[in-house]
Amino acid sequence: MSDQSASRVATLPPGIFAMVMASGIIAVASSQQGITWLADVLYVIAAVMYVVLMVMLLGRVIRFPRAFFADLTSHERGFAFLTTVAATNVLAAASALLHGWWGLAWGLWWLALALWPVFVYITLVAVVIGKDKPGLEHGINGTWFLLTVSTESIAVVAGLLLTRHDADLLAFLAMSAFTLGLVLYLVVMTVDFIRGTFRRLDPEEIDPPAWIAAGAMAITVLAGSNLLIAAPESQALAQLTQFLQGITILAWATATFWLPLMVALGVWRHVLNRVPLRYAPAYWSLVFPIGMYGAATFQMLKAIRLDHLGWLPQVALAAALATWTLTFAALLHHLARLIAKRPAVREN
Repeated sequence: MSDQSASRVATLPPGIFAMVMASGIIAVASSQQGITWLADVLYVIAAVMYVVLMVMLLGRVIRFPRAFFADLTSHERGFAFLTTVAATNVLAAASALLHGWWGLAWGLWWLALALWPVFVYITLVAVVIGKDKPGLEHGINGTWFLLTVSTESIAVVAGLLLTRHDADLLAFLAMSAFTLGLVLYLVVMTVDFIRGTFRRLDPEEIDPPAWIAAGAMAITVLAGSNLLIAAPESQALAQLTQFLQGITILAWATATFWLPLMVALGVWRHVLNRVPLRYAPAYWSLVFPIGMYGAATFQMLKAIRLDHLGWLPQVALAAALATWTLTFAALLHHLARLIAKRPAVREN
């Protein structure tokens, strides 16, 4: 491994798997709208990204354990590793829905289930017992909402699996993840809302991961919708349909409420305060909530049999594709610049 390659592995951003999450969920949303060729292309891109990033992550754990552990136990960066869990489950759902690869979906779901407690509890214990703690303004950010996103992603795939495998334990795990994700959202949102409304914010602080607040509720909508659809096949869920429907609509309303605010904050950051738009892996955290909102809304309308908002998932898909295309193009440009610098480095 060259020095440059080793450096990129050592500094691999904890939230880098958000690009898999964004690509995978837009693949699902494209399939929902009958755009099969686009869904297949995005699935391949997501799968390739996942394999490459997983190899890099394993390389970082093995070769640079201190740097990895420093990030994992950080207030600011630790919970970003939960994109690994969410990406694994998004790819599992896409594998089942797009290609009918249920065996692969099961395997990825079990992998995500194993990764979730590792990334949640190491970071959580570290930030609780750590002696040197940052202030609230620096210690919490949008990546903390990945506690909800990763937990709800477990319920999303479990709901799909329940349509083919009725098991009380699987239904119990699905409902546990669904309800725990809600509790974690309330905890993080309370702290983050106080931080944002009772202290002055710098435009640099309103970064793309702030959008995960909306994405966390959107994936909750998807999880609840999948469980509602699975309810006729599951005796354990059949008794909870009214609860599931109420919470799903509540989550959809909350996600919808946050989106205009996120757009307004983006205008304030980039237009009024002229913070330049430069590619950073964090921008995938903006793409994912938009794609998830469209896919989740489509599934909710199917679950509650409501056709009046059928246009909304189409609009969300268009917006998600636009932001994904811009971000992917920026990624390619960024990679091209890195490759172009290699000869100059060797000559020196």
